Amino acid sequence: MLGNTFIIAEIGQNHNGDMDLARKLVDIAAMPIFDKYGNVELPGANAVKFTKRDLTEELTVEEMNKPYNSPHSFGRTYGEHREKLEFSYEQHAELEKYSHSKGLKFIETLTSIKTISLLNKVDIDAIKVASRDLTNIPLLHELGKTKKKIIISTGMSGEDEIDLAINIISKYHDDISILHCISQYPASYDHLNLLTIPYLKEKYPYKIGFSDHSIGIVMSPVAVALGAEIIEKHITLNRQMKGSDHSGSLAPDGLWRMIRDIRNVEKAMGKKCKIVPSVIKESKLKLERSIATTRTIKVNETIQERDLCMLSPGNGLRWDEREKIIGKQVKREIPEHTTIQLKDIIDG
Repeated sequence: MLGNTFIIAEIGQNHNGDMDLARKLVDIAAMPIFDKYGNVELPGANAVKFTKRDLTEELTVEEMNKPYNSPHSFGRTYGEHREKLEFSYEQHAELEKYSHSKGLKFIETLTSIKTISLLNKVDIDAIKVASRDLTNIPLLHELGKTKKKIIISTGMSGEDEIDLAINIISKYHDDISILHCISQYPASYDHLNLLTIPYLKEKYPYKIGFSDHSIGIVMSPVAVALGAEIIEKHITLNRQMKGSDHSGSLAPDGLWRMIRDIRNVEKAMGKKCKIVPSVIKESKLKLERSIATTRTIKVNETIQERDLCMLSPGNGLRWDEREKIIGKQVKREIPEHTTIQLKDIIDG
């Protein structure tokens, strides 16, 4: 199972409109994951994700012109803010080539019909549908027509909205994945409801994952243990940077630790049975108990149950084998607190 979880490092708008920063974030996503404890290199992130918007299809004129006074603002109005954070089609193409050169898949959230033209310039491996667009029926039809792998996020959606989106996309193809998600930034733990993951796996015949907006690294490995096959997590160069998503993202060390833990969870899951691994053989021999004497038993004496106790190591008889020696004579003197072996017993 090692490496089966598809891990997406979401860059989103954490590039702050800066191509150099965007490339650095791709470099972070591509970093090797070396586990010092196991002295082994583990599979790293599989993909990066960016978002392409066309601002003519994004907001009303009123919303675009609304003053944006947030400390995370990059412009006087919300429209200016969004323009500052928007890369051109050519810049997305450059980032796609750079990401692929690093061995990463390239995923884009396409937010409107016009942005689908990005496929003419960029080799996109999968299209992400944002939570807010699961009811955007015209967009879903056009995305389905592309025949590209589609990942839908469900952060604002109930089952009706999920079913609506799947029913539309599946008219064109079935290469669909569903991400459990909570559109709260950051998402509080009491809202995550991670048991949604096995529920979705039971209900839908598609890959189910988790888009993790919570603080920290714990929830994604837990999601993998619950069956998530895809993990998406925002990344940043520094969680203190200006921008609304940086504080809830993972810095390089956090990303490294999360991926390490996910890969180790994959190794740890095992099978639905109780296995006694060979690596515990030495401990079992040392720590388990065997039948031993409570007193010194002399040659030709007969063993009684009151003469017996259980002591380590586990290289002798188990208690449920005591009938093999009770009532039998011994060949040699067996000192107090010494294990009894079958070879010590007189046959017959």
